[in-house]
Amino acid sequence: MAFIYNREMTREEILKRVGDISQIGSVILSELQDGPERGNRTAQVLTGGGLHYTVLLDRGMDLAWTWYKGIAVSWRSATQAIAPYYFESTDLGWLRGFHGGLMNTCGLTYFGSPAHDPETGQNLGLHGRASYTPAKNVYADGTWPGADSQILVQGKIREASVFGDKLVLYRKIMSRLGEKTIFIEDDVVNEGGSESPFMILYHVNVGFPLLDEGSKLYVPAEKTIPRTPEAEKGLSEWNLFRTPQKNFFEQVFFHTPKVLHDGYSAALLHNEKMALGFYVKFKKDTLPFLSEWKMIGEGEYVLGIEPGNCLPEGRPKEREAGRLVTLKPGESRKMVLEIGIVDGNKEIEQFKKYMGTF
Repeated sequence: MAFIYNREMTREEILKRVGDISQIGSVILSELQDGPERGNRTAQVLTGGGLHYTVLLDRGMDLAWTWYKGIAVSWRSATQAIAPYYFESTDLGWLRGFHGGLMNTCGLTYFGSPAHDPETGQNLGLHGRASYTPAKNVYADGTWPGADSQILVQGKIREASVFGDKLVLYRKIMSRLGEKTIFIEDDVVNEGGSESPFMILYHVNVGFPLLDEGSKLYVPAEKTIPRTPEAEKGLSEWNLFRTPQKNFFEQVFFHTPKVLHDGYSAALLHNEKMALGFYVKFKKDTLPFLSEWKMIGEGEYVLGIEPGNCLPEGRPKEREAGRLVTLKPGESRKMVLEIGIVDGNKEIEQFKKYMGTF
């Protein structure tokens, strides 16, 4: 069953009206052809429910350009989605290819502030290698496995070295025909012979016009802590957004999310003037931390909603604080993420009611 054009329809009912279901929604494989983006394989997903997004197959299967009914949802930086061979692993080199997009994967063995890890002797750069690693065994198609339709993009990303860690990320990105939601299901497995650090953060980026003056962020949280003295100055307005500010310095807040009645935690950005909202849902048992990146500077105007299995303080500090996750040989972790749009005041109020405190 698919809910399209304000009614429920079976596969058979749709096929009576079209030559192929791709007339309604589809996934299209292509390749970027120009400049430093050249060579990036992509999967363009159109759900038939107004949602259109791009999966960067050669950039960790991350999500790039995203629109809803022609409205930009994701933020796009000046760097563009450069091809993976431009990756600079040291210090802040990760930022030279931080294209923004809807979601960047940070990890898999490290992310956060650059640091020297005295336990391994490694000099670790910002946010890890996952976002610059091409996927293998890619599959992309629209299917109808049971009663419901499904648009699926899947593949695997390997982070490995000789005499080092061997982690494999098996990723599935799914949407249903006629809907405005993205489901991400990740399984990370230690396929090596020794225990490995495992760090992952989903760097979800929302930009203009959803993010604008008057937009408000809702996060059901047990507590909210500013990361820096600069963030401390903005603590009273952690969830409020103004017009782009000249010489604004980023502010980061750490939220301890509450678990809602269905077992998920959530965050919602609401643009009241547009009667439009954007949400992220995740499971706290595997992603217990939520970082908020508030960057409302001129030319760099973005909100980061970032569930993770630890904080972005760098691997040595996370180990010292007891937050670092490790995987034994053969051990795995499963993460699920839901990203979606709530359209209209009724849907927005229903979602706020679901979150329980607003």
